[in-house]
Amino acid sequence: MSEADTAKPIELLAFKLGDHEYALDIMNVREIRGWTRATPMPLAPSFMRGVINLRGTVLPVMDLAERLGLPKCGQSDRNVIIVIKHGEGMTGLLVGAVSDIVALNEEDMQALPDAAPSDGSGVIRSLTLIEDRIIRVLDLTQILVRAESDAA
Repeated sequence: MSEADTAKPIELLAFKLGDHEYALDIMNVREIRGWTRATPMPLAPSFMRGVINLRGTVLPVMDLAERLGLPKCGQSDRNVIIVIKHGEGMTGLLVGAVSDIVALNEEDMQALPDAAPSDGSGVIRSLTLIEDRIIRVLDLTQILVRAESDAA
């Protein structure tokens, strides 16, 4: 059996932020919910929309577009909250809309080009091409760790 035969596919959840498409590893996703108005929290960073009640659990909700330096997600019925599990906690990521679930192999993931910004942000893990779409695969750990340091 060759290495290619034993390579496990990577499943990504693709979603829209404005006109751009991003993805994250589906193993981190717990559920996808329709938009729910969040209760704002005082002194929270601007990208934190607030908290919602998720079946008796208080869930913080982050506007992922604003977190990535893009224009804020508007409030519409098309918006969704992707509930992700990280460590012992969960966070909701507000996005424009979910596109699809994509199964890829590791060799389908491409490193960032040398021309990519080198500001140390590190939130994009890799790129992948699907048909004529370029999808940015996010490094969830970097997004959440940096968000926590911004909130401190």
